[in-house]
Amino acid sequence: MDENCKSCLHKELHNHSRNIEKVLAAMPAEDEFYKASDIFQQLCDPTRLRILWLLAHSEECVNNISLAINMSSPAVSHHLRGLRQSGLIVNRRAGKEMYYKLADTRTAHLVHKMVDDVFEMECLTANV
Repeated sequence: MDENCKSCLHKELHNHSRNIEKVLAAMPAEDEFYKASDIFQQLCDPTRLRILWLLAHSEECVNNISLAINMSSPAVSHHLRGLRQSGLIVNRRAGKEMYYKLADTRTAHLVHKMVDDVFEMECLTANV
């Protein structure tokens, strides 16, 4: 059997009496997996996770975030940029100050709940 025929044998789905066709039909587009991967990458860094946790419970400026996590403002700004680009946080300007908080999106709220669950705590702002 030549090499081309060998590769042809593995190009059809095996029918194992499961619903693989339905699963594949519902599979998100490849670019959606890249977006999800970017969000998960933001959570892989303990500093970004600390910042995200803080911003899920309080709107803060870069200076306050820097003091809270004992890190320089430029380093915090670098982490904030990634979190903002992934859509997990939003910012607003008030005069010269920039304030950050958790984005009001389904994904950001799910990540917030997941993080609180990991720390086995209730959201601090749920009853505020």
